[in-house]
Amino acid sequence: MNKPVLFLLLMGCFSCQAQTLSADKVVGGSCEGCEAIFEYGDEKLNAIDTLPLFLENEPKLKITGIVFQNDGKTPASDVILYIYHTDRTGIYPKVGDEKGWAKRHGFIRGWTITDQAGQYTFYTFRPASYPDRTEPEHIHLTVKELGKSAYYLDEYVFEDDPILTSEKRTILTNRGGSGIVKPKLENGIWLIERDLILGFNIPDYE
Repeated sequence: MNKPVLFLLLMGCFSCQAQTLSADKVVGGSCEGCEAIFEYGDEKLNAIDTLPLFLENEPKLKITGIVFQNDGKTPASDVILYIYHTDRTGIYPKVGDEKGWAKRHGFIRGWTITDQAGQYTFYTFRPASYPDRTEPEHIHLTVKELGKSAYYLDEYVFEDDPILTSEKRTILTNRGGSGIVKPKLENGIWLIERDLILGFNIPDYE
């Protein structure tokens, strides 16, 4: 194949890719940092991911569930999930050479892609609240489904967290369903089960 033809084919591929990305319907309103969901690089995503420092920290968490389509019944496969959270001192730790949104989110973060049954699992540890204790312990969550822009869902927050007051509960918007979780101890790991509904309480989704 001569160079001019190869160049045209490559340009066509790039154009198709750009059209696919630009064709995503923008949903969810403003979402600072949602671009981080694309920062997994060359990593091959699976339905299970283990975040950094999992082995070194307690209490350990297993976060799992099923992602459903907007009908709340049909499992949604090939949905990318991105989470990040603080360490046990309440900060987003960094090593100093971070790029992109890792400069803000730190290195305790991970990605999964749902399997054919819509299932996802993260292994991590329970974060601490910010040092000033103004916010409950929480784990940030962003999703990316086919045909829609990335959008955030309600953070995972903990039922037994004293900072999660009644007042703070009333301002939760239940994006994707309630993010209030009740960990239960199984085999030395605190299990969190949370199913997600794509588009639920997400502005401009329809």
